[in-house]
Amino acid sequence: MYGKHNRAISYFQRALKLNPEYLSAWTLMGHEFVEVKNYNMAIECYRNAIDINPRDYRAWYGIGQTYEILKMYMYCLYYYMEAQRLRPTDSRMVVALGESYEKLEQPAKARKCYMRALNVGDKEDIAMIRLARVCETLKDDEGAVRWFSKYLDMVRSGEIEPGEDVCFAHRYLAQYYLKNQRLAEADIHAHKCCEYKDTKNEGRALVRQIAAHRNSESNIKNSMSNMRRNLFQNDQSGSSSTQKRTRPGQGDASDSDMSFS
Repeated sequence: MYGKHNRAISYFQRALKLNPEYLSAWTLMGHEFVEVKNYNMAIECYRNAIDINPRDYRAWYGIGQTYEILKMYMYCLYYYMEAQRLRPTDSRMVVALGESYEKLEQPAKARKCYMRALNVGDKEDIAMIRLARVCETLKDDEGAVRWFSKYLDMVRSGEIEPGEDVCFAHRYLAQYYLKNQRLAEADIHAHKCCEYKDTKNEGRALVRQIAAHRNSESNIKNSMSNMRRNLFQNDQSGSSSTQKRTRPGQGDASDSDMSFS
């Protein structure tokens, strides 16, 4: 595999000897250096491309990716911002920005980026699940439920290819619905969790919790029903006893009974 990339680098170097201003050759050679993990040379190639054409978004994006691999997130953020400025309607640039903000622990800014990526058209079908996850991080239950649910709906309809996040979407929704006592919906998602390796154990635990809640609810309902039945029986018994003690003519004294002779 490395031999293939090294041969490509050799071809690009030959081309650049003939024409040092060959923009695409610099950018593509930068990609090849990334593949062989020679990041310093990759950055140099991308910078040469930018020197030739400062509006080449691919070179800005390439440097951003390289710095992201190196975990230099402040640097990659700067280069992604430049790439996004040059390609404002390209969702890949906006998603890359959002991911950088997440790594810099700025989830509120990341959420704005993922929303924008959805608005301009999510080319890679990843902005929605990223948005749902960042809403979860921000404790925005309403947003997380909305976007996890919509993501699963689109997976079911075939609009989005199912990814590794499907099981985590089911897990979040199962936990949320259980917390809010919506046991039927919680049960559906908990059983779905059991179908995936990463959430199987949590899914089984959730199924047991839901069953325990249902048993508890059933016991409470039975207790309330028994209490109402006993109260009704006591009322009936009390009414019957009163009728037996109060016979005709023995009620309240009439006006004639109260008169003096």
